Amino acid sequence: MSKMAEMAQTIEDLRTAAASINAAADWLYQQFSGEDDSKQQKSKSAAKKEEPKPEVKLEDVRAVLAEKSRAGHTAAVRALLQKYGAAKLSEIDPANYEALLQDAEVIGNGS
Repeated sequence: MSKMAEMAQTIEDLRTAAASINAAADWLYQQFSGEDDSKQQKSKSAAKKEEPKPEVKLEDVRAVLAEKSRAGHTAAVRALLQKYGAAKLSEIDPANYEALLQDAEVIGNGS
């Protein structure tokens, strides 16, 4: 592997790690935000009523795919990317992120 390819892979790995850390920080913030249970229940019920579908971002997909790859499903992740017509995640059309994420979540679940 050339030095440039190694550097590119290292950069990709760092971005994946950063996305995973960011997702973990968001989850921790939500869990320990200091709101009492009654406020959380009210905000959850209000959110269900007007729940707009959140946009799936590249970082979200990258974090899930990196987790699956680290769990030993690298070949399945590559096959999934090829299914969407790309050799790497950055080549995938953002309109396909939600479907890709749904397909990725079943990798390794025995389905």
